Amino acid sequence: MNIHEQTIQKINELPESLIQEVNDFIDFIMIKNKTENKQLQISLNESLEIAESDCSDYLINLENYEEKLAKGEIKW
Repeated sequence: MNIHEQTIQKINELPESLIQEVNDFIDFIMIKNKTENKQLQISLNESLEIAESDCSDYLINLENYEEKLAKGEIKW
């Protein structure tokens, strides 16, 4: 028997007076999970924006460096 089946069996064994409490707790867990996933997605998006902006600056600096090397303004 897997965990899903075990949980359902336990719920089925509960008295009717506790079923609403279990149901409310399940709702809480689902909302919490959605909130955590949304916060994770926001953090990942912010990190991606930072990484992309840093890379674009790096590329510009690299191109400037290569130009100066080609012109002989700096040496390797």
